[in-house]
Amino acid sequence: MPDTYRKSFLSLANWKYRLVFWCGAIFIGILISGMTLLSEQAAAFYRTLSLQYPWFNFIIAPLGLAFTSWLTVRFFAGSQGSGIPQVKIALENSEEQINPKTLVSLRIAIGKTILPIMGLLSGASVGFGGPATHVGASLMASLGSSIKFPTHYLKKGLLIAGSAAGFAAMFSAPLAGIIFAIEEMTRTLEDRLSSLVLTAIILSGVTAYAILNHTIFFTDNTLSLPWGESWLAIPLCGIVGGLSGAIFSKIIVSGQRKLNSYNIYVVKIAFVCGIIIAILGYLSHGESFGTGYQLTKNIIDHDTPIDPFFPLYKMLATCATFFSGIPSGIFVPSIATGAGIGANLADLFPIAPTSIMILMTITAYFSGMLQLPLTAFVIILEMTHSHDLSIPIMTTAFIAASTSRLINRKPLYRALCDLYYEKNKKK
Repeated sequence: MPDTYRKSFLSLANWKYRLVFWCGAIFIGILISGMTLLSEQAAAFYRTLSLQYPWFNFIIAPLGLAFTSWLTVRFFAGSQGSGIPQVKIALENSEEQINPKTLVSLRIAIGKTILPIMGLLSGASVGFGGPATHVGASLMASLGSSIKFPTHYLKKGLLIAGSAAGFAAMFSAPLAGIIFAIEEMTRTLEDRLSSLVLTAIILSGVTAYAILNHTIFFTDNTLSLPWGESWLAIPLCGIVGGLSGAIFSKIIVSGQRKLNSYNIYVVKIAFVCGIIIAILGYLSHGESFGTGYQLTKNIIDHDTPIDPFFPLYKMLATCATFFSGIPSGIFVPSIATGAGIGANLADLFPIAPTSIMILMTITAYFSGMLQLPLTAFVIILEMTHSHDLSIPIMTTAFIAASTSRLINRKPLYRALCDLYYEKNKKK
């Protein structure tokens, strides 16, 4: 065994693969960071213009989305939507079903980098979590093909590594990238096992918290949930947020199935979706446009008041963006939707600090939408560094995922994969 390892370590071919892989990962991090910064600038630019010239929305949004949709279909086919279903299918696909080049490729990575920015400049509710995942997987796969990586690397390893790297870079959450790769991209954690693990952790953690009154040895109570009545916010946020996320998923899957059955030209659909987005932007005073990241930050950090209908506007704008067929994700807009729901819950039921109820509802909405409790829990923990809330957030994610399964038998991306197979499978 030591001799085998020594030969592997000293092999020039293996070092070539390692260096190429590391350089690819660094490039993905740089590219996704650039996309993130540019996306916020594009969203802010559009929102500023839309507030100065309200008529602007009703021209640019439908025409811009229609043009972006046409570019997608004409030059970057395969880059539609979030991209996560395409990567999942590439992991499990055989060439007899769907041509791999229509799922992940350098051309798709280029489209997935440029077109979401165009969507933001058209007022769409665009997220970059899914596109970052798709870009990462496509770049790694393309790199592996050009360098002629061994087949076992190309088949799954590079796709999983690239998608996880893109996801982690998007949210600056490396641990969440690992959990997302395990829980969603490979689904190696079976639902029953995941539930058993979560239940055991929650019960033991809550017991220890009740006895010791802290969750870490060197505690920082800047953001904590005192033991007592405030813990009633956990089931409240978990059920309401999980239910809302499940409803969003239901709309996405049912709507996509309907659109597939009607066989309408996607550019026409995008034009109508642009009109809907313009109306929602007008009603929300521009708050439904863009990623929603800055508004979410203001809600959490500065307790910025929002329109009680903002979560509904943002959810519908995200649905319209998804149905338009342009490359876009749902992660960041859904975080904004969850924040809005949490702020409303905190106003109606002030049983816990507002910022904590917002964080728990974001977790619940995310978990209910994707049925990924571990990913939801870890990503919020890493994004906020609120480790003292680990048990409440974990419990909220578990409740939300369980609530969602009562409504949606299949997780969102599994259902979207099935629809993709139905529409694109080789005849």
